[in-house]
Amino acid sequence: MSHTRLKVAAALLVAVTAAAQTPSNVAAPRCSSAEYRQFDFWLGEWDVAQGDKTAGRNSIRSILNGCAISEEWSGTGGFRGNSLNFYNADTKRWHQTWIDSQGQSLALSGQFEAGSMTLQSAPADTMPRHKISWTPMPDKSVRQLWQVQDAPGADWKTLFDGKYFGPALSSSAPK
Repeated sequence: MSHTRLKVAAALLVAVTAAAQTPSNVAAPRCSSAEYRQFDFWLGEWDVAQGDKTAGRNSIRSILNGCAISEEWSGTGGFRGNSLNFYNADTKRWHQTWIDSQGQSLALSGQFEAGSMTLQSAPADTMPRHKISWTPMPDKSVRQLWQVQDAPGADWKTLFDGKYFGPALSSSAPK
């Protein structure tokens, strides 16, 4: 093998080895802009309460090199659900696809504005429409407000108004 080919092969080996050693939680260059971090306040292991009652537990993780967020919900009554959340740079919108243990699904989209991530089902979808907002609170908790609209132009009704308590906040969470 010529000296030049040996140098090229060595450089290629170093590049491949370095890429293989990149931690999986490091954001891919395409997913490292500030917009991809707008929902990071939701990341963590959470106890969730509605009013003075524990509603369940939620595990929110960054996945796919920071390009998506995975949700694993476990309610106190055995109800479970998962969602995949991601930012689409082409549309400049966030998207969530939810499926639960009863076969119900939601497809939501929206954006971070006025201090909250607000996602909702598309107006063209059949009724009811869903709107969910997540708001980071000063005490490091997160408020989730889930509303539904039963008919076009009808008032939004609250389905769930909950508070996410992280490990550092668990002592103040309802039991």
